[in-house]
Amino acid sequence: MKSKDDKLPVKQNEAGISTQERQFFADIAELLQTARNTAYRAVNTIMVQTYWNIGKRIVEQEQQGKDRAQYGDFLIVNLSRYLSDTFGKGFSEPNLRNIRQFYLTFPEFATHCVTNLTWTNIRLIMRLPNAQERDWYLKEAATENWSSRTLERNIKSGYYRRLLSSKGSISLPETVPLTAEFIKDPYVLEFLDVPEDLNGKETLLESTLISNMQKLLLELGKGFCFVARQMRISTETSHFFIDLIFYNYLLKCFVIIDLKTRKLTHGDIGQMDMYVRMFDQLKRGNDDNPTLGMILCTDKDETIVKYSVLQENRHLFVSEYQTVLPTEEELASMLEYQTKRLIEESKDWENS
Repeated sequence: MKSKDDKLPVKQNEAGISTQERQFFADIAELLQTARNTAYRAVNTIMVQTYWNIGKRIVEQEQQGKDRAQYGDFLIVNLSRYLSDTFGKGFSEPNLRNIRQFYLTFPEFATHCVTNLTWTNIRLIMRLPNAQERDWYLKEAATENWSSRTLERNIKSGYYRRLLSSKGSISLPETVPLTAEFIKDPYVLEFLDVPEDLNGKETLLESTLISNMQKLLLELGKGFCFVARQMRISTETSHFFIDLIFYNYLLKCFVIIDLKTRKLTHGDIGQMDMYVRMFDQLKRGNDDNPTLGMILCTDKDETIVKYSVLQENRHLFVSEYQTVLPTEEELASMLEYQTKRLIEESKDWENS
């Protein structure tokens, strides 16, 4: 047994290394990691472009056959066998059909200059039936560097169509503020893993949102940065606490969110109106645009929304949220309703 005076052995790679040397080693490691990432992106870009060119050649070859459908199947089978014997795995018949479909779906892909989309992401996007939706996901996934898991989640939650129902499916008058383009309705918070019925559990909802901040920011959309939770704003006689505070650097304004685990009430709107006014006076900087207030609730009362200050105040918003992914039928129904509502609101904006 070793005595207490015995020294523990020092690892060889840690002995005699100064702080400067450690920093030097870290710098070299960073250079290597950057090089590997750059090489991976370059290889990925080349492979995606190669798949597109292969798809193009397959389609061109098919067009030489008399019976295109029958000849096409025959061509894919034989090509799969040849490429598998020559290059090994990766050229199964299903994958070659995907490569063929890649070219047919995006015949102008070579001009899009999309350099960081993985083959997995492209396969997910090209299965969407709507061309405009495909193009939007193509550009957004590349710009925001979405992983395949993030992209799949956004597609399943109807991310594009929820944005479209909020601001893009109709021609809005110029009087509608730009801020309306940053608000989705509904918000899908399936990543929280909480009970579907949260009535009376606002603290649980808030805490779970904070624990899943990265996913929440993704769902909120572009430009959002988290600032604080339960921020206190005080007057000479009273203290008030705002659930969540964000800053949107694209809009250059604060966005304050009030969480409700029940149906919207008139009092909720009045409270948020007061919060926005107080925040503007007490917290907003000289270079900031007016604060936006958003109420997230489980159910909107359209009568209250229509006849409240929401119709006149362009800085207050109400959106529903749900904690499970909607089915395709539920999503279509929600978006149809939201579009009709937005058309009516746009008429009100034009007449106001």
